[in-house]
Amino acid sequence: MGWFWADTTPTAPVARVAPHPMPRGGNAEPPPTCPMHNKMAPPSDKAAPPSTPQGACPYVPPEKPSNAPASTSTEPPQKTGLLSRLNPLNNMFFSLENERAENQTQDLPLSREQSTIPKADGSLWEYPSPQQMYNAMLRKGYTDTPIDAVESMVSVHNFLNEGAWAEIMGWERRFSRGIVEGYRICKRGEENANKMLGTAEDPFDTTTWDDKSVQPPKLLRFTGRPTELTPKAQMLQWAAWGWPGKFASPPPFDRHDWFVERCNEKGCEEVRYVIDYYEGEPEPTGEPVFFLDIRPAIDGPRSAAERLVRWGTDTWWTATGGVVREVRKAEAARKKQEEELAAKSRSYN
Repeated sequence: MGWFWADTTPTAPVARVAPHPMPRGGNAEPPPTCPMHNKMAPPSDKAAPPSTPQGACPYVPPEKPSNAPASTSTEPPQKTGLLSRLNPLNNMFFSLENERAENQTQDLPLSREQSTIPKADGSLWEYPSPQQMYNAMLRKGYTDTPIDAVESMVSVHNFLNEGAWAEIMGWERRFSRGIVEGYRICKRGEENANKMLGTAEDPFDTTTWDDKSVQPPKLLRFTGRPTELTPKAQMLQWAAWGWPGKFASPPPFDRHDWFVERCNEKGCEEVRYVIDYYEGEPEPTGEPVFFLDIRPAIDGPRSAAERLVRWGTDTWWTATGGVVREVRKAEAARKKQEEELAAKSRSYN
């Protein structure tokens, strides 16, 4: 999950070309006009002429003492390892072929869908095309991938990533201004918090950001860690081992760490979110079901407090009958309004 691709391709190193034709045979001496034949003149206060006569060797002796060690290379060697070919923003290759693979039995779309997730520079991340996804899976060794299912896989991939960003936006709307403001928004439960934030009709809105004085969050980079369980996922697996009847569930099939830029009046900072991807029982129609567990990583006291405030306030509000109190209060207000209208109608009669 969460494959975005870079738009640039690293340029290949250009081979150096000799400034004059190299002689053939055993005579490898430079041309007579080349200053390599001459001894270096002692330093002079007069500056050398800026131009070189036409036909002369363009070699210019380095301005350093004759006893200084000669440099064998003017540039560091080009990195050719695997890590040098990976984009540090997503740990994927800088570019992936968007061309038909060898032995591919049918064509796949080459167009890429744009996400609603902003990058650090303000542009939007792009999802891979079905052809890129297929090539990536072949490169990872999944050679048995049914090609007729790739387009559906890309759709699910994009849908899950949009859902992940919507959840992160929900956290950022609550806590971008700090713990105190987050508590004020969360103290009456999740439903009322969404009403305050203007996302009650669509809690999975990925674009609404009403606070004009603060920049909306941006996804700086991310990394996949499917073989490493988060502490929460590990504890759930231990609970499933001890109480299988209550906590039995398969481990997450994927894990991501997303690094988000959070801004407020004090400036901008980086916040890490962890995402666990779970697969549920399919629908009766056969459609797959997925669950995403998204929360700030506990990299310090503040992120731990954010998780405690959001989940604790919602649990307390529900357990203490907050919803029931809200319903009773609304009914009392409605009854009072009806009585006032009835009293006004009697006074006119």
